[in-house]
Amino acid sequence: MRTLLLLALSTIALAQDQKDSIIVTGVYQPVQLDEADRDVNVIELDTIRKLLSNTLFDFLRLDPELDVQSRGVNGIQTDISIHGGNFGQTLVLLDGIRINDVQTGHFDLNIPIPPDSVGRLEILKGAGSAIYGSDAVGGVINVITAVPESNELHLRAAVGNFGTNQESATLTTVWQDLTEQLSFSRDFSTGFMDDRDYRNLSLASISHLKTWLGATDVTLAYNDRPYGANQFYGPYDSWERTRTWFASLRQSLGKNTDASFAFRRNTDLFVLLRDDPAVYTNHHYTEAYQAALRRHNRIRQNMTISYGGEAFRDEIDSNNLGHHQRNYGAVYTALDMRALKRYSFTIGAREEIYHGGGRQFNPTASAGAWLNSHWKLRASASRAFRLPSYTDLYYSDPANLGNPYLKPETAWGYDAAAEWNHGERIKGQFGVFMNRERNGIDYVRSSPTAIWMATNFDHLNFTGATASLKFRAAKTQWIDLSYTALHGAQDLLNGEQSKYAFDYPNHNASAFWQAVLPKGFVFRTRVGAIKRYGLDPYALWDLYAAYRHGRWSPFVQFTNLTSTQYQEIPGVAMPGLAAIAGMDFKLAF
Repeated sequence: MRTLLLLALSTIALAQDQKDSIIVTGVYQPVQLDEADRDVNVIELDTIRKLLSNTLFDFLRLDPELDVQSRGVNGIQTDISIHGGNFGQTLVLLDGIRINDVQTGHFDLNIPIPPDSVGRLEILKGAGSAIYGSDAVGGVINVITAVPESNELHLRAAVGNFGTNQESATLTTVWQDLTEQLSFSRDFSTGFMDDRDYRNLSLASISHLKTWLGATDVTLAYNDRPYGANQFYGPYDSWERTRTWFASLRQSLGKNTDASFAFRRNTDLFVLLRDDPAVYTNHHYTEAYQAALRRHNRIRQNMTISYGGEAFRDEIDSNNLGHHQRNYGAVYTALDMRALKRYSFTIGAREEIYHGGGRQFNPTASAGAWLNSHWKLRASASRAFRLPSYTDLYYSDPANLGNPYLKPETAWGYDAAAEWNHGERIKGQFGVFMNRERNGIDYVRSSPTAIWMATNFDHLNFTGATASLKFRAAKTQWIDLSYTALHGAQDLLNGEQSKYAFDYPNHNASAFWQAVLPKGFVFRTRVGAIKRYGLDPYALWDLYAAYRHGRWSPFVQFTNLTSTQYQEIPGVAMPGLAAIAGMDFKLAF
């Protein structure tokens, strides 16, 4: 039993040994991770790793190339930027299907499924519009659901300070060619300060069926999260409630063709003053439809062509933003070539076409070369774009004003890296990246008392470097050291103040240690230090521990052990020491 446990835990370190890991993000067809020419990080969420976490954002914080900006504990509203791109420039996928919100990028990470339904996270760093279209300027986060392997009941409950109360349940069944996963999670807190309470409820059904036609996947999910939004959007004791309905169907048509269809509905009720809703209240309703057909063919032994098309429709109905609708489609093609098991090259392009005549053409090229069995070089160049959100275009409140004449953002992203892999015990990487943006969208104002106005910038450039070292300190202990440096340059008009674009981290470092100790004890501790542009640096220390004893696993989790006072979003205070203790139960049948 202990041997099996150690084998399962061998994937706890971030990509410590992923030679055989197959990725689907950032590539036109699935490939092994070590064959990818793009910067892709894979985070496997096995049973033990989920035990040593509280939310999916715990894993995302382990990568300092990602800037995780929360407005409260447990990710109740969290933004993520990659390589300097703002939160709206990060595309979020669920099993390859986009779930970005067309109203505002602040809701892009309202992932509707419970955390226990997630099997892995794949993160593409850098421009991805040539594959995925709008929003993939800084990068892409693909949340991939877990595939059940046995009949199992999983229960989890925990309590903590700030009135935290958590419950979750997952039932998985496997019957011949059909698997079903039903999951539920609830996270409640009275808040660490006034008007910072929240409730997060998720329900999901994920079905997988194999037939003569191919694999069929059906996902149904619902998420409801009301929360106190004190200081979230300015000096107001606000309140907000978002609800999301999501449905998707994916169908394989033989070995080389896949079709998919998805629907997402999101509602947002926003109250500027929680104690006096009559002063200012907004109701927003958005719906998004998408369909895709993708195919790849091997035309020679080491050459594959990929091609396909997608269609989208989104609309909003709002008492503040009005009623608007967009229809657009896209076609893409790419050629992937391999030679001598050492060299690889991919070139591709995607054409986005909008109702009314608008177009976006996004090419990409990437290459990789193994110098020997330990060293690999890779590089890429890609163009990306982002359509303005409906909030960017039409929103207005006492502190912010949209702009219906905004142009789409466009950018060229470049990256290069040297990767060193010395067997299973040690792995390192050093890379550089650049993002050259035009018509960037941000809110600006001329003075601290002026209103924020949505504006296009002519130039916004980011240049950065990243380094990481991962090694196995002992048979069941792992250490990960990572650092990212970032520099930005922006053309401001007449010295205006920028609201979002220049809230980036100049320096972001992370160090964590994970261990499986005798008699079933497991630990992970992380120290992260960050220096944001124009602000003082701060460091956060987290600790997770659990004890596995048969079906039962008690656990404790401590975040911000030193009670550091800090803000990830300017003006939004974050909690001090947060502690959670609970029990995890699994029953196989």
